[in-house]
Amino acid sequence: MKLVIVESPTKAKTIKKFLPSGYVVESSLGHIRDLPKSASDIPAQYKTAKWSRLGIDVEHDFAPLYIIPSDKKKHIAVLRKLVKEADELFLATDEDREGEAISWHLLGVLQPKVPVKRMVFHEITKDAILAALEHPRSVDMNLVSAQETRRILDRLYGYEISPILWRKVAPKLSAGRVQSAALHLVVEREKARMAFRSSAYYDVTVNYDRFTGKITKVGDKRVAGTKDFDNTTGELLAKAKSDVVVLDVVSGQALADRVAPQTWQVSDVQQKPLTLTPKPPFITSTLQQDAGRKLSWPAGKTMRVAQRLYEQGYITYMRTDSVNLSGEAISAARQKITSLYGEPYLPDAPRQYRSKKSAQEAHEAIRPAGKDMRTADEIGLNDEEGRLYDLIWKRTVASQMADAKLQQTSVQLTYTDVIAQASGRTIQFAGFIKVYNESSDDTSSEAEVVLPNLQTGEPVQSISAENLEHHTKPPARYTEASLIKQLESDAIGRPSTYATIIDTIQNRGYVYKQGGALVPRFVAFAVDALLSQNFPNVVNTAYTAAMEDDLDHIAEGTVTSLPYLKKFYFGDKTEAGLKNMLQVEIDPRKTCTIPIGHDAAGHAINVRVGRFGPFVERVLTTGEDTASIPDTIAPDELTIAQAVEFIEKRSTGPTPLGTDPVSGKPVYVLDGRFGPYVQLGDRERIAEKMKEDEDAEKKTGEKKKKRIKKEKTIKPKMKGLLPGMKIPDVTLDVALQLLELPKVLGVYESSGEKIVADNGRFGPYIRCGVETRSLSPEDNILTLTFERACEMLATPKVKGRRTTVLKIIGDHPTLKAPMQLCNGKYGPYLKCGKVNAAIPKGQDPMTITLDQAAALITARKK
Repeated sequence: MKLVIVESPTKAKTIKKFLPSGYVVESSLGHIRDLPKSASDIPAQYKTAKWSRLGIDVEHDFAPLYIIPSDKKKHIAVLRKLVKEADELFLATDEDREGEAISWHLLGVLQPKVPVKRMVFHEITKDAILAALEHPRSVDMNLVSAQETRRILDRLYGYEISPILWRKVAPKLSAGRVQSAALHLVVEREKARMAFRSSAYYDVTVNYDRFTGKITKVGDKRVAGTKDFDNTTGELLAKAKSDVVVLDVVSGQALADRVAPQTWQVSDVQQKPLTLTPKPPFITSTLQQDAGRKLSWPAGKTMRVAQRLYEQGYITYMRTDSVNLSGEAISAARQKITSLYGEPYLPDAPRQYRSKKSAQEAHEAIRPAGKDMRTADEIGLNDEEGRLYDLIWKRTVASQMADAKLQQTSVQLTYTDVIAQASGRTIQFAGFIKVYNESSDDTSSEAEVVLPNLQTGEPVQSISAENLEHHTKPPARYTEASLIKQLESDAIGRPSTYATIIDTIQNRGYVYKQGGALVPRFVAFAVDALLSQNFPNVVNTAYTAAMEDDLDHIAEGTVTSLPYLKKFYFGDKTEAGLKNMLQVEIDPRKTCTIPIGHDAAGHAINVRVGRFGPFVERVLTTGEDTASIPDTIAPDELTIAQAVEFIEKRSTGPTPLGTDPVSGKPVYVLDGRFGPYVQLGDRERIAEKMKEDEDAEKKTGEKKKKRIKKEKTIKPKMKGLLPGMKIPDVTLDVALQLLELPKVLGVYESSGEKIVADNGRFGPYIRCGVETRSLSPEDNILTLTFERACEMLATPKVKGRRTTVLKIIGDHPTLKAPMQLCNGKYGPYLKCGKVNAAIPKGQDPMTITLDQAAALITARKK
């Protein structure tokens, strides 16, 4: 028996189909050992060692402490048994550093006594698998060393610097070799937005008979446009002040009234051909970027779906920085182009692409696997896997198609001393654009127009003119796609790590998404300030990029790991090591203070980051006024006026609504760190009661544990407002209804358990035992009836936090599956099995009939 070990069960299942008889395929379920994640993971014999929690003995050549996670021990026993029964062992993990390290760890743990061969391939097809069997190699220890060095560096960064963040900023924060550099980019972009001051300017658009133009010159001066204003300050550039005229609302309208309706003359026509060439096939980073733009997917989701496609044998390996295509792939693409689009779309010779730098992890770009370049429909893929595969297929095929031929036309029109410009493009031959065109984060470009055939000297009549207001815009926040592009441009990290980096800075609470933009919280400013001031190399993009090069050199065998680690940690005569930098004294107040300006009286206004979130302070000669602020307020949107308003609201205290007739306690509405809420009871009186209890406990000797329990029982009841509800909307009656939550609606007959209605972190919901249902927009938690709750529980729940089933419409006549009306992230839609269909605009979703739903589902499936 020959044993083949891969990383995942899905990959094992796919490979098994292509192997001859006598082969057994098993998965390792990822890494089988790693550095300890918690104190409980550390073996007893190492617990007393000072370095055991770090997992690296830095004083003895950075020896790592590898442990087998408890959840892997049973599976390792299975693998050991299979190895004993095998005549030969094939390690078929991915051919990158992580895959090489998994194979090396397997050897260390399993200790095989039979011949071992390293089996590598870039796609899971029969030809590739059989070729890999015929040409095995040994484990590449240079790749293993590079992976281990990276793992040690990441552990030293994370475990040595993160505790400083816990002490000086707030708990549960982290630093990382690449993560912190990425965060620095996001914070610096937000600082640029905060420093930006928007300027207003106008331009005049002229509407002609069949097209539009824009006035570019009046007399001997150009009309100011976007390019005449500073990108960082938003102010008019000094060099432009003497050359341009900046239109305002009055002068712009006067110009618009003057030029229309009038007879203009075509003073110049310029036409020139334009050739566009296709982009190279996808590498990891460009796949993540384009999936983000075209599919609105985060990088993590893109990589998860790509992993599934690879493991099922549909695409080549998805962690690569090479744009190279094999001869087999080029031949398959050219055949597909000819059969689908015809000879004119096929260039005379295959296109060859060159990587920016030599590929480190793989030999080929991401492309459809195999010799046939099958489409998603030919394979039968749909849903997420089908959408991503289709994107990869289009990019691959387009990369081998003919150039697109366009004609660019620019027309200049004159009326007295006023000049207008109109431009447009026409496609002469679509070429690769017929299949695919790369998207961009830049949405500022004007829509292309088709101009009529105009001749110099020809009169053209203007119909109307509009004076349009514009504002200079601050630098755009990073999206996932643009951040990945920047990381790649700066050579920070590796494409395979970008998804993890972006997930980490979000999961740590440093960044949140607003639309598609990555918005840093104020805690990110504090962390970045601490690191920049005390550990500058951690956020230095050039230093981080140089480390990536060093790891590449280790992988190539030109640099040795141990001397490199010693220099990094202990330093040398030229630079201080991490160990020395850890001894620095840090002033937490300095790093956790973000100045935002001064109020009308000249008092400094700052944002401070405390252990329980951000707050604003006004610095006075007698001390300071403070007030908490919402954790999700964007730093560039916090104005001095808002900060002062938060402080003044805090000084006036909560808004009283009245008295609860049952308890006699006061009812308030407040605005806190996590948004507005109502409160039953008086915090001040409660604080006094706690102090009285503490004094009594000192006399009686009552235990602290009991006092803590007592404190919890007297804490005032608080409840957040419902989605869309504002503080001015809250009356005493509404507040009392909110404070009744959670409330029992009744007992569900089918289970005998209580139905409880409540308002939670993700909005209003009902709970019955382990079953939960989110409320639809049409339901109100305050007036929800027991009958409606029973109806919701009787409706099958659709997986996914953002999706709620509104009603079951009925079975589809041909698909034989129930059609559901669901409410998802983007509103109501129809679902039938794996087919989702949009609801036509203007139609009330609740009125859709069985026949209408079936027709929409059928059309969507086609």
